[in-house]
Formats: sequence, C-alpha cells, structure tokens
Amino acid sequence: MDKDRIAGAAKQAVGSVKQAVGKMTGDAKTEAEGAAQKAEGKAQNAAGGVKDKLRDVAGR
Repeated sequence: MDKDRIAGAAKQAVGSVKQAVGKMTGDAKTEAEGAAQKAEGKAQNAAGGVKDKLRDVAGR
C-alpha cells in the first residue's frame, strides 16, 4: 500500500472531524477548512491508488 493512500486516509479523517466540529460550533471557517482537508485527502488517496496499480502492472 502506497504511503499516499495512508496519508490521504488520515487527512480525510481529520478533515471530517474538523468539518463536524465547525458545524457543531457554528464556525463556518473551521467547517470549510475541514471540507477542504477532506477533499485533499481523497485526492491524495486516489493518487496513491494509481501508484499501487502502476506497481502491480509493472511487477507482472
């Protein structure tokens, strides 16, 4: 498993928590930061998935 997938999943989790905290406290800035961090984590996770696929194909 690529390190980007792990880091991306962690960013998604932190972003989700930050977004929820922002929503609960009514802090729109924190909520938006959490949403952005969550999206960044999804993109990083996807990039790691592509790297894993490339490694699998190259290893055959």
